[in-house]
Amino acid sequence: MNAEVAPKLPYNGAMMRWARKWRGRTIAEAAHKVGVPIEKIEAWEAGEDIPSVPKARKLADFYGRAFLEFFYDHEPEIKESGLVPDYRIHRGASDPRANREILEIQHWAEMQRINALDLYEDVEEPPPSFPKALHASLEDSVEEYAEQARAALSFSFAAQRQMTYRERQDLPNVLRAKMEDVGVLVLRENALSKFGVSGMTIVQFPLPIIVYAAEAPARSAFTLMHEFGHIVLRESAISGPQRVQGGVTHERRVERWCDKFAAAFLIPKSALEDLRGPPPAKPVKAIDDTALAAIAKHFKVSQHALLIRLVDLEYIEAEYYWGVKRPQFLAEEAKWKSRGIPRIWASRIWNQLGNLYTGLVLEALGTGKIQPHQAQTLFGVSNPTHLTTIRQEFGGA
Repeated sequence: MNAEVAPKLPYNGAMMRWARKWRGRTIAEAAHKVGVPIEKIEAWEAGEDIPSVPKARKLADFYGRAFLEFFYDHEPEIKESGLVPDYRIHRGASDPRANREILEIQHWAEMQRINALDLYEDVEEPPPSFPKALHASLEDSVEEYAEQARAALSFSFAAQRQMTYRERQDLPNVLRAKMEDVGVLVLRENALSKFGVSGMTIVQFPLPIIVYAAEAPARSAFTLMHEFGHIVLRESAISGPQRVQGGVTHERRVERWCDKFAAAFLIPKSALEDLRGPPPAKPVKAIDDTALAAIAKHFKVSQHALLIRLVDLEYIEAEYYWGVKRPQFLAEEAKWKSRGIPRIWASRIWNQLGNLYTGLVLEALGTGKIQPHQAQTLFGVSNPTHLTTIRQEFGGA
């Protein structure tokens, strides 16, 4: 008697093709992901063959779609939120595939905010309130709002100046924690850097969101303050390097204001004048690299941030920055490599989600408001031992 053959599942190859294209994946990428030849993916999509259930599920995850959609007769109706405004200043048309990847990161960040707000309800605590006084327009002084931000974040310039070289490497984490204290959800997603994005700000209250990528510590500090400036302006944005000077547009004005705000925060005008004296009657054409490095070391900031400040305060001609130094800075920053993903799961979670979110999950778990399996979902881990490690590292066993 012959053994019964399991019926073939009624996959719709057209839906598999749609899901792949919706996510912006190539056939080669899909084949590599599930470990099959390119011809196999083509056969599945043409309806000439079908994948095993494990491979189909893996493809669904890779495409960011539900597995059951592979059996639909037609494409589902999708009502998606659009990308936050893209303030990157670059040449050429936008890459639809990159936009899909960035949109996925945006949706992930928005979901973490929803999770955090739900957790605040669970633990019966209100989320921190962003200071109402920190609400500026493009016509307002960056100097004034940088001072207000210093006060709101409880981070004096004296404290910044006293940081050792080792402590300076941790400045982004210091600023991140200060921002979380005033009600900003600060997340880290290194994949942003693949698309020329240094940061993303989603301005919704309570809990506006900043997402930033891995950069050299001094650059990360500048990026965080730049994105904080977007919250002060109430301007959601995707930010990246301005590679060329151009005409006056709203986007350029916003980016310039946020750059100036970040530089003013990290390098107060009064402190710079105490060190260098007032700006000259006419900006000088250039500054020696040794002098630039020495001043940057004094302020515990990057030379890039410092030169932006020197140009804004008219110590140095703008052309020296745009025509000479900025291309060098961008090239150097592009070469910077992070130390990689931490091996300890607890550190990986904290790096990505920060103190505010991590602490909320652990508080809700510790008080019995959520169960361990819910905490695992909120942290994005499947192994219970990873949750145990996180609790031991950050919240007690």
